[in-house]
Amino acid sequence: MSAGVLPMIDSHNLFLLVAALVSVIGLIMMIAVVKLNPVITLFITALALAIVTGMPLTTLIKSFETGVGGTLGHIAIIVALGTMLGKMMAESGAADRIAYTLVRVFGEKNVPWAMVVIALLVGLPAFFEVGFVLLIPILFTVARKTNTSLVMAGLPMVAGLSVVHGLVPPHPAAMLAVTTYHADVGRTILYGLLIGTPTAIIAGPLYAMLIAPHIRLADVNPMAEQLTSHEDGKHLPGFWLSVATIILPVMLMVVGSWADTFAAAGSALNSALRLIGNDDMALLIGVLMSFVTLGTMRGFSRATVLRFSNECLAPTAAITLLIGAGGGFGRVLQDCGVSAAIIDVALKSHVPILLLAWLLAAAMRLATGSSTVAMATAANIVAPIALHSVGVHPELLAIATGAGSLIFSHVNDGGFWLVKEYFNMTVVQTMKTWSVSETIVSVTALGFTAIAWHFA
Repeated sequence: MSAGVLPMIDSHNLFLLVAALVSVIGLIMMIAVVKLNPVITLFITALALAIVTGMPLTTLIKSFETGVGGTLGHIAIIVALGTMLGKMMAESGAADRIAYTLVRVFGEKNVPWAMVVIALLVGLPAFFEVGFVLLIPILFTVARKTNTSLVMAGLPMVAGLSVVHGLVPPHPAAMLAVTTYHADVGRTILYGLLIGTPTAIIAGPLYAMLIAPHIRLADVNPMAEQLTSHEDGKHLPGFWLSVATIILPVMLMVVGSWADTFAAAGSALNSALRLIGNDDMALLIGVLMSFVTLGTMRGFSRATVLRFSNECLAPTAAITLLIGAGGGFGRVLQDCGVSAAIIDVALKSHVPILLLAWLLAAAMRLATGSSTVAMATAANIVAPIALHSVGVHPELLAIATGAGSLIFSHVNDGGFWLVKEYFNMTVVQTMKTWSVSETIVSVTALGFTAIAWHFA
């Protein structure tokens, strides 16, 4: 292979890349084979990588702690509030009502298609984690009512959420790339939906049909036990009341993302709209509303609602710690120089700008675990090049960057642990399902974008 295709890598960067690869492989082996606790394994692996790559001993612990704190600062409250809302939906029967309706409309044989459709709709304005915790009680209920494999029903859901997370504005992550590339928002939404819909179908229902028969999950799922109802279903809340309760946080996020349309930037009303549209605030308002619509109005006492909101948090402790530890490992990968080495190698590759944006985002995703960080970093690097290039389509460039930022979610990504723990899968099973599905999303979206680029 020529030097124009495979750039020369200096010895230090090569060492960093090999060290990072070995650390990830070692981490997986310790969890999957040695059966060491994942949180401890992530901590040990991060420390070992930091020492081997020469990070100062005085800063390596701080680096890990910063990663944990930065990740949990966003995710912990979302997981907690989302689980409370899910518990209220389960105990009131709202999840059952929505599940029954979806099954009736789509049919039991089309459950995967129902889940990908609802994920594309609900996930549009929300971060992946928010959409996930909103939809997980419906997923558990649909899977149980139709006796469908959780992988068969769940993989389309997470694929749909992932697609809109990375490809379609006004999602916050996608908007980062749109703004950086000075792309037109409306056209990017149109291209994102045209590319994202078939991509979600391929990575969701179609891939689920292939992999689900090969994944056997444990008979008991602790989170499913918490977030599904075991009543006879005779006295369920109304469908529209149930939908309104789960859609309320989504609508608040939409309002927040379009605050500048409704009120002048910097005004009190604009600030208020942005506040209620914040992920945490929108979920908080949704949970408080559920205490009324799915609690008091269903005849539950305040003591019972309090018990529901307390008892559902216990199973989330391990999930939250795992997500935080994954963030800590990702931060160490950044601080020890692995991210910079990846960027250096990518910039020396002399590849077409569309592929460069995808490669940079993909490399940063693999190194940091965060699609948002990957998208922002890649866009900021590629934007100056794009501005001085001829024949660039900024909308498609934004979508290609988003596609790259979704590739192969693994142990340094909070979403990986979220899917693993809620689906009650092993690390290897999570990689065979979720990680591969993410990679299909990334590569398929790049392919469709390249085709669109050619004809644009």
